[in-house]
Amino acid sequence: MHWLSLLKPGDWLLAVLGLALCILSFPLAWHGGSAEKVVVKKSGEVFAELDLSRDKTIEVPGPLGMTKIAVEKRRVRVVSDPGPHQYCVRQGWLEQPGEIAICAPNQVSLQITGGKESYDSLSY
Repeated sequence: MHWLSLLKPGDWLLAVLGLALCILSFPLAWHGGSAEKVVVKKSGEVFAELDLSRDKTIEVPGPLGMTKIAVEKRRVRVVSDPGPHQYCVRQGWLEQPGEIAICAPNQVSLQITGGKESYDSLSY
């Protein structure tokens, strides 16, 4: 605690301004923008592009059967899939640009696009 007595008023001001700048810039740096649509792919090819502003349910045929996808309240999810592990179903609602769900055994995927995609370990 002896080092606190060495700090001058200008040092405190600089520390407070630096902390405020970090706090204010955090939402700006990591904001992904607004999601606009979802791109549904079947076997790597675009099957459908759905507008997230309209609620809709579609079925995508794949090698194992039908994958059911629902769009509600500007978000999307895989409702059902014939795959054995159900990873894409358990992923739940996707809401941010860049989020993706892959139903690998049935060769169906969906990705949200629009705005500025947020960064993750895959896009780095």
